[in-house]
Amino acid sequence: MQADGKAVDGDLLPDANGKDLSEQTDGSKWQRPRLSRKSLMKCCLVKWIIASTAQQGPDDTSDSDLELSMVRHQPEGLEQLQAQTQFTKKELQSLYRGFKNECPSGLVDEETFKSIYSQFFPQGDATTYAHFLFNAFDIDRNGSIRFEDFVIGLSVLLRGSVTEKLRWAFNLYDINKDGLVTKEEMLAIMTSIYDMMGRYTLPSVKEDSPFEHVEKFFQKMDRNRDGVVTIDEFIETCQKDEDIMASMQLFENAI
Repeated sequence: MQADGKAVDGDLLPDANGKDLSEQTDGSKWQRPRLSRKSLMKCCLVKWIIASTAQQGPDDTSDSDLELSMVRHQPEGLEQLQAQTQFTKKELQSLYRGFKNECPSGLVDEETFKSIYSQFFPQGDATTYAHFLFNAFDIDRNGSIRFEDFVIGLSVLLRGSVTEKLRWAFNLYDINKDGLVTKEEMLAIMTSIYDMMGRYTLPSVKEDSPFEHVEKFFQKMDRNRDGVVTIDEFIETCQKDEDIMASMQLFENAI
């Protein structure tokens, strides 16, 4: 970021309309959030991409479209991805360069996700959470993630509306992808997050904290007491409950 506040080439800062992410919108409650550089850089996947891009040195953006056609699993054109996401063309170019550097085949596998999160959470066990997160990104369920799926997921998580983010979170919690979330599934996800980052938070987290959180939240979400939570129950309850929305920050910090 330059001193005059303008994003330099490759910065993952402005939104799709070229506005600084720290600017406020009209103040309505559920507008798409404007992310600061600090908030954006909390994202482990963005840090991973930025580090890889930096290793390559100055880029030649004129070659980006050519590069897109040279990998084995080539993504959609930049214009199409720009239309599908909240990223600018320059941001997509920067993301792609880092992605291609780490994954020359054009695909990222589960072991890569585990490696990324082990690096950023060395004091915890990130294996299980990385597995669940990978499955949420792996839309085709074929054991690998294409660049398109990667950036579309990132766009939702970083710049989506509250409802879009909650839909994505529901997909994460819905481990078996049957369209419903059970208490066991919610506990598995919550426990994996605490195993990865909760052990060294301040104040320290008790071992039974994931269970207590799930018990309280599931009771609120399962309105008809049928033992499962639908996506409508999940979204409606989250948006109306400040405690649940506050707890979702833990999830966002683990992306």
